[in-house]
Amino acid sequence: MDWVDTIFSNPLQYLIADQVGQIKYNNYQQMKNTALTQTHIDLGAKMVPFAGFTMPVSYEGVTLEHETVRKAVGVFDVSHMGEFLIEGPNALNLIQKVSSNDATKLTVGKAQYSCLPNETGGIVDDLIIYQIKEETFLLVVNASNIEKDWQHISTYNTSIGATMRNLSDEYSLLAIQGPKAVEAMQSLSSYDLSEIKFYNFVVGDFAGVEHVIISATGYTGSGGFEIYCKNSEVKQVWDKVLEAGKDFGIKPIGLAARDTLRLEMGYCLYGNDIDDTTSPLEAGLGWVTKFTKDFVNHEALAEQKEAGVTRKLVAFEMDQKAIPRHGYTITDTEQNAIGQVTSGTMAPSLGIGIGLGYVSKPFSRQGEKIHIQIRKKSVPATIVKLPFYKGQ
Repeated sequence: MDWVDTIFSNPLQYLIADQVGQIKYNNYQQMKNTALTQTHIDLGAKMVPFAGFTMPVSYEGVTLEHETVRKAVGVFDVSHMGEFLIEGPNALNLIQKVSSNDATKLTVGKAQYSCLPNETGGIVDDLIIYQIKEETFLLVVNASNIEKDWQHISTYNTSIGATMRNLSDEYSLLAIQGPKAVEAMQSLSSYDLSEIKFYNFVVGDFAGVEHVIISATGYTGSGGFEIYCKNSEVKQVWDKVLEAGKDFGIKPIGLAARDTLRLEMGYCLYGNDIDDTTSPLEAGLGWVTKFTKDFVNHEALAEQKEAGVTRKLVAFEMDQKAIPRHGYTITDTEQNAIGQVTSGTMAPSLGIGIGLGYVSKPFSRQGEKIHIQIRKKSVPATIVKLPFYKGQ
């Protein structure tokens, strides 16, 4: 077997395709393409520079694409993500050292969400770890952090000696998401897709390709799969996915809807809600921070857990019609600054403004009334429990 997300600036800077379908790069000549870039252009996608890549931000509009994933099935090209293969008898030791979660809980066919703590209390990146074989693990990292993550992990591997391979430029990733994903895609695989449990995966046939990872994971909260295959195979997979999903209302989905979908679930975006200055405990990621093992900066984080954090990442809903944005100041009811918005949008599924942000701990309780400073207005909001979107 040979296989072994700062979200867009405002306003969005589109890379528009010309009449013959070639990208006008303007000032973005250094952007990388995925194996499907021309396919997206041919489909009429608006293309943007994102994390060093030329990526489709939308095809028919964010709201329509968002609702397609919530109600039916959509397919995303997220091949900009990075993939590292960690192998050998010391692979688990390396992963245990650099990641916050306990990878000994993994078995072949299971995946795990985790983060890479840094030495100063922050987060290098968040990632998913797959156990492919007994001594083989796949780490899937954020596109904007590929080089940083590789260097960070390599530094600790110097004394551990696992075998590391950066597969990021060799493999593609499609996310097939939505409540109809299983039914729509079943004809493409001999595996019973309904039997693949959440955060489990199989390596097998899909869309006429023999060895791909079919993973019951995603970033939308609406179910579905993520498909890892070689760059040379992804066009065939993409075409067959769209064909198989035709009767189920499938549509290609851009990164803008991916952001609104993940935010309705309260999923963190690296560069917005977590970064090198935010600790896993402040970000509500204590559930993937296991102090039963020795990992990078675990002693300082354990002390922080014992003492208690001074600020927390919270979710809030706007009490009036308004859209919170990254960087807006959060105040208490007396207009004293208590924090800052890290992500915000008008939630398509809910019809209200929602957001995430860090606030001083005394103001982090559910039901707490806060204000968001939007331009020159102070707009009331309420801290709520995640997820914002509770399903149908």
